[in-house]
Order: sequence, then C-alpha cells, then structure tokens
Amino acid sequence: MRRVAVVGGGLAGITTALRLADAGCAVVLLEGRPKLGGLTHSFERDGRWIDNGQHVFLRCCTSYLGLLDRLGVRDQVHLQPRLDVPVRSGVHPGVGRIRRNGMPAPLHLGPALATYRWLSVGERVAAVRGALAMGRVDRTAAETDAQSFGGWLAAHGQDARAVEALWELIGIATLNARADDASLAVAATVFQVGLLEKSDAADIGWSLAPLQQLHGEAAAHALTAAGVGVRLRARVRGIEAVDGGWTIEGERYDDVVLAVPPAEAAGLLPDGAVDLPAGWAEALGSSPIVNAHVVFDRMVLDEPFVAGVDSPLQWVFDRTVQSGGGDRDEQYIAVSLSAADELIDTPVAELRDVLVPALRQLLPAAADAHVKEFFVTRERQATFRPAPGSGRFRPGATTALPGLHLAGAWTATGWPATMEGAVRSGEAAAASVLHAPAALPSSAPSPSAAPSASALSSKDVVS
Repeated sequence: MRRVAVVGGGLAGITTALRLADAGCAVVLLEGRPKLGGLTHSFERDGRWIDNGQHVFLRCCTSYLGLLDRLGVRDQVHLQPRLDVPVRSGVHPGVGRIRRNGMPAPLHLGPALATYRWLSVGERVAAVRGALAMGRVDRTAAETDAQSFGGWLAAHGQDARAVEALWELIGIATLNARADDASLAVAATVFQVGLLEKSDAADIGWSLAPLQQLHGEAAAHALTAAGVGVRLRARVRGIEAVDGGWTIEGERYDDVVLAVPPAEAAGLLPDGAVDLPAGWAEALGSSPIVNAHVVFDRMVLDEPFVAGVDSPLQWVFDRTVQSGGGDRDEQYIAVSLSAADELIDTPVAELRDVLVPALRQLLPAAADAHVKEFFVTRERQATFRPAPGSGRFRPGATTALPGLHLAGAWTATGWPATMEGAVRSGEAAAASVLHAPAALPSSAPSPSAAPSASALSSKDVVS
C-alpha cells in the first residue's frame, strides 16, 4: 500500500487525499490550521456564521461539483436554472440584466448584450464583436499568456465604459485582477469556458450553508470515512528525501503532495524540484480581497445578489439565511471587493464611510435603513496574481524529484485561482502520484484520524 502525505487541507488537499484514499493509498493529511477548508472557511460572530469570502461557482465547474458530490453536500448549494445577473448603477436608476436564453452558444447571450442598458448601442455592437473574437483566442499559447487582457480589449474596440460595465464586471470577480493587470490566457479561459462554449456553462451557483459546513466539516467526515488520517494544527516545517521516499517529522512516506500556497511551497521544495527561476513565488505574487459585512434593520435586497457599476461596489450578496442568525426582519449583506490592493489597509471607519453610502445608492430600499453592524474581513493573499506572463511561474503537478508532487489553484491548471482550479489541481496531483512508478511499500502503520477541528476565533480574520 502506497503511503502518501498530503500537506495542506484546502480544497486542493482535500481533493487529492480523497482521490488517493479511494484508489487504495494510505493517506495522511497535514493541516497547520485547526480546521479544514483553506481559504473557503467560516467563523462565528455574535450568533452568525460568517464566510471569509463570497465564493460562487458556475455550472462549468464540473470538478468542483464532483467534489461536492463526493462530500455528500450537493443538496447544500443552489445552481441557477438559467444565468441571470442583475446589474445596478450607483448613479442611474433601473436594473440591467445579463441573462441567457435557450438558444445554443454563442447565440444564448446575443439578446442580453444587444439590450444591456449600461452600454450605448455602439458599445453593445462592439461587445458582440469582442465576444466573438474572444472565442477565437488560443488560450494555450505562450504569447497569449504574455499579453494583457486589457490590451487585447482595447485592440478589439472595447472602450473604457465597456471594460468597466461588462468585461471587468465578470473579470475582476473571477480573475481577482483588473483587465490591464491580467493575462489574456487566463481571461480567455474564463470567458470561453464560462460563457462562450456552452450555453449553460455560466449559470451561477452558491452555497446555502456556511462554507465551513459545506467544505471543512463535510471533508473531515468524508476523509475519516475513507481512512485518511487527518492531523490538524500540524504545520510542516520541512521535508527530507530518503532512499525510495520522503520523511516529515521522522515519518516515512512514499509520496508527498504539497497543497499549500506558493510561498510556502517554495520554502519546502528541495533544490531542483521545479524548473522555475529563482524567486518564482515572489514573481507570481498574490492579490487581496476585502469583504465588507453589513447588517441592516430591514430587507434592502430582494435578490440573492446584485452586481454594481458606476460604484465602488462590485458584487453584493444576501447572506441572511446562510449565516443562520439574527432577527427575521433584518438582512445581512456581504460586499465582495476583489483586486483590492488599494483597500487592503484602509481602516474600517473609512471603508464604512465609502461603502454604506454606496449601498444606499445601489439599493433604493437601503436609503433610510439603519445599519446595525458593519465589519470587514481581509484576505491579503487571497489568490495568486494572474499577471501577463504569470504562466511561466505556475508548475505542473509532477516535480523533477520522484515522489514529490504539487497541488493548489496556483499550479498549471490553466484556470484562475478559483474553487474549480483548486479541485482540478488536486485531481492532477492524485493522478501524478498514481501514475508514478510504485515505490517499495512503507512499513509504517496506517494513519489514524485526528479529532475534528474547532473554529478559528473571529479576531484572526475580522477588523
């Protein structure tokens, strides 16, 4: 029986461990935090469950949906029967909508683009031409990765208004980068796979439960049932090669999968493991996300979410039911601000002074509503930075050293740093282990499961 250590308990590590356990490997999962879930976790605050970020997925996220099936929690998410995104302006009244019809791709979005109220007629025509041109981009070419998304948009007739009100409306949330700062290859993956190749690919899904319940707790049960030894608060400080395998804290394994952030992976990888230039993790970089959490004394949003233009707000979500707390008449709103380099260190009071008035402008029902609570969560290193040329800093699952493998949304999945990308990386890492030459079986005993994790305190993530 092949004995494998998976280092990291986020979606990539969970996926890897389950795949390997299901294939008959003896697996130990080592997670430094007191709970599983990685960057998709929740904490409790004043009787409410608060997700650290507002994570959504699309129907095209087939690997992520497969993980939900494996965890037995598919019934705890909602998936739109048909793409429908309400878009409000912070300046003008009314609602624009990006929604598909029942026609095959790419005709399914034609009427939506032709009638999108936040663009002029000329900008709508240009947007249709731009979408057709985007469908022809070779997202696998190195020269595509080296080109900026923003530069491509400008070269294809998309003016500043179209970029803000259409392309970045989708792009910032999925890429965690503005168009000028994003690789065309990664952007093309989002738009081609998510919007242009299949008519139902962009239907949006979201969790109906706290993410800690959907991912962390469900994974703890599934991993234990599969025979995986889950060890929490077990931060790995180093790995050492031994004859025919690897050791971690004196324990021998045939294979090790590093499913940790790039900087941490760079610190653990022995010399020669990856064919990347020195300082590759710093060059890949990271991009922050800020989330503002607002509790109003009444209902102010009558849809699950709304996107914003002409506003400092990007995406606004109703999280009242998912939080499981509060009075029936109040509403808990979460504001997600991606590519938040300029906001990551902004004091809470200043964020409140900007975001609450913006909410009142975007949501007419909030005009005279009382704010009962306002707080902020920040993920300084939420994702890798998908800059032009970043593909050369994203290694594959198989390293140059036998028995050592990589997973994480930052690896060479072709996707941006999404839940789908994380799960796909875990699948690739498991395949790398299973397809590698078998090492001599370890004589170490089978792993045993550790107790389930407790929640992080709110002081770790909230200001």
